[in-house]
Amino acid sequence: MAAHSETNWLTEPEQRAWRAYLRGGRMLIEALDRGLAAHGLSLSEYEIISMLSEEDTRQMRMSELADLVVQSRSRLTHTATRLEKRGWVVREPCQGDRRGVLLTLTPTGAAKVEQIAPVHLDQVRAHLVDRLSAEQFATLGGAMENVMSGLDGFADSDGRAPNDRY
Repeated sequence: MAAHSETNWLTEPEQRAWRAYLRGGRMLIEALDRGLAAHGLSLSEYEIISMLSEEDTRQMRMSELADLVVQSRSRLTHTATRLEKRGWVVREPCQGDRRGVLLTLTPTGAAKVEQIAPVHLDQVRAHLVDRLSAEQFATLGGAMENVMSGLDGFADSDGRAPNDRY
């Protein structure tokens, strides 16, 4: 990798904003994770079963789900194993694709989503939405959409950049 001839350092306001984003984002995720842990699941587990609950068929290919929740396929496989042991999901082969695997939300898993969704929503509102004006929240969403579009395709679902292979 070539050395930069001139580093474009962050300005003082940019540095404050960057650090606030890093710390605030981590604190928010930790708070949401703790809130769900009190109900027997992690934020990443809830995210997976809630994404499945929003599908008409209540199922998704695991590779697509990994991309959607921004997890490596390996991590999603481990999480799916935990969810499967609880009876919340089942894995089954994709018809017509021997390598593909579908993850399907069970009725027990759907009931868990229905039970936990109001709790999670209250936490999201208390820790984020209600702390911002409607304009600030819309700006935050738009800003993160810009960030996501700039990173689209940067990392594969295994979390590595396309050229970061071994």
